[in-house]
This record gives sequence, C-alpha cells and structure tokens, in this order.
Amino acid sequence: MAQTNLTNAKKAKNDEFYTQYADIEREMNAYLDYDKDVFRDKTILLPCDDPEWSNFARYFSQNFQSFGLKKLISTSYAIDSKPDGLVLQPRDEEIRHLKYDSSKARTHGRVFTLTRDMTGDDRINFQDLEWEYLEGDGDFRSAEVTALRDEADIIITNPPFSLFREFLSWIFAADKRFVIIGNMNAITYKEVFPLIKDNKIWLGNGFAAGNAYFASPTTREYAVGVADASTGLVKFRNVTWFTNLDHGRRHEPLALMTEADNIKFSKRKEIKGVGYQKYDNYDAIEVPFTDAIPSDYPGIMGVPISFLNKYNPDQFEIVGSDAYDGSPPIKRYPNKEKVVDGVRMKSITGAMGCVIRQSSFGSGTYFDVGYPVQAVYKRIFIRHRGAA
Repeated sequence: MAQTNLTNAKKAKNDEFYTQYADIEREMNAYLDYDKDVFRDKTILLPCDDPEWSNFARYFSQNFQSFGLKKLISTSYAIDSKPDGLVLQPRDEEIRHLKYDSSKARTHGRVFTLTRDMTGDDRINFQDLEWEYLEGDGDFRSAEVTALRDEADIIITNPPFSLFREFLSWIFAADKRFVIIGNMNAITYKEVFPLIKDNKIWLGNGFAAGNAYFASPTTREYAVGVADASTGLVKFRNVTWFTNLDHGRRHEPLALMTEADNIKFSKRKEIKGVGYQKYDNYDAIEVPFTDAIPSDYPGIMGVPISFLNKYNPDQFEIVGSDAYDGSPPIKRYPNKEKVVDGVRMKSITGAMGCVIRQSSFGSGTYFDVGYPVQAVYKRIFIRHRGAA
C-alpha cells in the first residue's frame, strides 16, 4: 500500500509534502554529531522551500549562528506552478510587505536570503530573512536557481518525488554536498545505483522507526495513514534521506553470526534449519534479511535494498544489483510464463530479477522457465570487504 500510494502521488505530481521540523533536526544532528563543524562557514541552499511553509528554512535560520553558517538561501515556487487542483493565495505576510507586487505574486518564485541581523536584536534568525521576487517561477532547473546552486556549498531539501532523478543529476552536475529526501526505491534507479555502488552517495541517518510523516496541502488521497486527523499528517514507509555527508551510523559494524550459527540459531524461519538458497540466474546466495548475513561467507550475497540502512563501507563492498545493467545474470530465459496460484497468465509474464529454482508450482507467483522458479524482490549484491 505504501509504495502504491507514493507512486500514485508521483504520477499525479502531488509532491507537496512538507517535512516535519523534528525529522529535519534529527537528521541534521547525525551529521553534527559526526562533525560539529559540518555547516561552519558554509552557504546552504534550500531549493523548493518556501520559508512560509517549509521547516527547512525555519530550522537553519534558527540555528544560523550556532552552526556558524556563512549564508542561507531558500527559493520557492510560484503559486501558479503548484500541482493541479491545489489552490493557494499569497500569504498575508507577503501581501503586507513593501516588496509585494500583485503582478508577480502568482507567477514568480521568491528567493530568501539570510546573512546578518536585520532587526537589531543582536541575533540572526528567521526574522532576519530578506526576500526578492525571482525572474521566473522558481523551478530548480532555471538559470537563476542553478546559479544559486553554483554559489552554495551544501544543498538540503525535500525535492518533488516525481523529479528525484532530475534533481539529483542537477546536484551532481555541480559536484555539491547534499542531504535530500527520496523514495527508497530510487536506490535501484539506473542513474542512482552506480553512485551508491561507488560510495558517492549513501543513505542518511533515516526517519525514526522508518516512518516519515509529512504535512500536505493536497487531499489525503495518497496518505498511507493519517497520524493525527486534526493535522492531516500523512505517513510513508518507503522514503528516506540520501546524502554524501558522513555520519556515525554509517561506520558502525554490523554484528553477525557465522553461516553455521545462522542455520542453527537464526530467528528467521527461512534460514533456521534450512540454510541459504542459491539463485538460479545469478552466482550468489539469497539472504532475505540483513541480520541473517553470514559473517564468514566468502562469496556474493543478494540482500534487500533495506540493507543500505546498515551498510558500512568498511565492512562490505557493493558489487552489483539485479536491477543494474552492470550486473548481468549468468542465465537468461528465452521463454517464460507467469503462474499465479497454479493459473497460467497468458498476457503478462511479469518482471524478473533474482529467481530461485523450486521443485514444483504452489500457491503464490511463479515463473515457468521449463521448471518452476520464484522471483524475490529487488536485491543488492554484496560481499565482505577483502573477500575474493
């Protein structure tokens, strides 16, 4: 349900999900705990973030002095560029401002900057933000926002889910540091996975218990759950933080049992007393749970994409993925037929990644490739660091 709703939201361009202040604070604390000066003397750009709606600008402006920031820049989209069906009006704060221009209020984005104390209270905070209308609608791909990207040291935001690939490419075109939110399945995108494999991007500290709650001005049609009916917070289980800033959890070794001990003692019924199955089409064993990775297996292991939440690059090496062109299977099936609960599906064969050979067809989804195989969900291939 979570993935279906997030996909529907992307297709409908209903990308107006506002990150909670506590989630931003929790994530940034992970980088600050690892390096207290991570933001010192840095210019931070918050694209797609209207300070009147977004907690990113509020968080960094309130911590401007304690972090030692050099400059904070935040840009907003024009009201008329918001998703279809979302009716917004200029906020009262904008209308009352001396710079308010009714001819630009709906069609132009705004840029907010913070560099100094403007109110004379000897503090630099949210009240000191200055703003101007942009020449365009505030799209991050515009020349003027791209120029702000080039000026920045670190880019932090929750970009539109539907534009994640393009947004990440936009960041890497300028070789910037970043912390952004995206769909967990972005790990398998052809534009993203090679960067993860080469340790150019990794997962951040993450949302508490894996639950991401967002405020949204759109309807609740895409909500997986409403945390509080009075606030309309919507819940997603399948989003996470992507970054190239280091944090301590990334260097915590994963405690593991040996292969023999997993087979004898594992709490996972798929492993205990059973062992590890080999894929029929990849030279690797299936490890369905991160905590079931055997500590002494010298070969390639297929693990869930959620493994990246525990990935320590000093302990493991990522060598491929069944969704990555650089990891071709050792066996291909020229003919296959999808079989669901014993019923053969004539029109759609379905997608295949790693598959495990079975002795017979049973309940569930199988493929007939001349014999029964079952596919597992997307897998990342890893091996222990130093293993040949």
